[in-house]
Amino acid sequence: MKFYKESVINAEPSEVFRWHMAPGAFIRLKPPWENVEMVQSEPELFEGARALIRIYPLAGFRGFYIDWLAEHCDIESDKGFTDFQVRGPFSRWKHRHRFQDHDHGCLLQDEIEFELPFHPLSIPFYPYIRSKLEAMFTYRHEITRKDLDSKGVKSMNVLISGSSGLVGSALVPYLSTAGHTVTCLKRSLSNKGGNKEILWSPGKGELDAASLEGIDAVVHLAGENIASGRWTEAKKKELVDSRLQSTRLLVDSFEKMEKKPSVFICASAIGFYGDRGDEELNEESQAGSGFLADLCKDWEKEAARAEALGIRTVMLRIGVVLSPQGGMLAKVLPPFQMGAGGNIGSGSQYMSWIALDDLIGMIKFSLENDSVSGPLNAVAPEAVTNAQFTRVLGKVLGRPTIFPVPTFAARLLFGEMAEETMLASTRVAPDKAEKAGYQFRYPSAEPALRHLLGKK
Repeated sequence: MKFYKESVINAEPSEVFRWHMAPGAFIRLKPPWENVEMVQSEPELFEGARALIRIYPLAGFRGFYIDWLAEHCDIESDKGFTDFQVRGPFSRWKHRHRFQDHDHGCLLQDEIEFELPFHPLSIPFYPYIRSKLEAMFTYRHEITRKDLDSKGVKSMNVLISGSSGLVGSALVPYLSTAGHTVTCLKRSLSNKGGNKEILWSPGKGELDAASLEGIDAVVHLAGENIASGRWTEAKKKELVDSRLQSTRLLVDSFEKMEKKPSVFICASAIGFYGDRGDEELNEESQAGSGFLADLCKDWEKEAARAEALGIRTVMLRIGVVLSPQGGMLAKVLPPFQMGAGGNIGSGSQYMSWIALDDLIGMIKFSLENDSVSGPLNAVAPEAVTNAQFTRVLGKVLGRPTIFPVPTFAARLLFGEMAEETMLASTRVAPDKAEKAGYQFRYPSAEPALRHLLGKK
């Protein structure tokens, strides 16, 4: 059987070829709804290079998996290359990537020849496989087109903390395919992914400032998960220490460097504004009250110390990040997919969200644009209430949304964490990002969810 997909990309074939050959291209092209991970790969593609991919067919269950070993061959510079299955779930799989000259740039062509096991008994399954491939390659071509539309203006050596988290694990391949060099801060060295790693221990205050020499920019994403459980006093201390200690250690290390980074981007959160009802908030709005607001104020105060060193500093106030790989969306997907989703509390509380691709896009935009500094709201332009989000998610999934979570139940289960996250209302606008010229890929919730879940 054969599958074919083509799209016109607004870039030269050589650029599209380079993008596909860059470290991190596989991760960028992996649809977020697929439970797949790269187990082993070469830092760069070359003739005969192999990659081991692990597939988890049962969502949420890691005990059963299928390994897929692929080999790269027939590499023609600026024109194409082939991947074929050495071993894996298919009887036969050959995937040819082609990059052809076109009046409007490059004609990207993906041609796959495949055969399922037990052919011809498996013929009834071919329509299902074709529909999966159609969704997958629609996503891949959209990512390729939009990534190449936002090409960087210069190459930098970027240091990233929190590189294994939801945002960091998406940011690393995005910056790599954009031509940047990525170095990761790690608590233990893994030597995975082909990126340079530097050891640090924020809790012990350990980081060799000399190892940071040559770093052009720093993106600080490390911090204990806010929504990982009830906020006991011990948990609150972890949340505070993981943010303040790590930020303080980084800025202290900048002071000791001979050549300091030109830009420091530090994660913060829209929790800075507190529970504000339907009040429209922007970067000029005052801080709110509560544990999260106080934490964000202190966090940003530590980051702002970098400004005194002449480092352009951006405090990224991040909203609810949408991705089926983690965060809020990953938690609510299972009940919604079973038709058991519904409003949380009254449903009238505002939720300021951002698609993961726009968050990493805004980070890259901040790295490359000297005009961006200070607080920056990382949210989509169209905030929604919880009830609106619930209806949209149900529509995208084709499921009813008639099972609400009452306010008392949320408070009973999660206590203070529910009050300040699930039930709080924060209506935030990305004024500075829009004025600086950032173009959102997904300004509205429905297109964002369709993209993230493969539902067209």
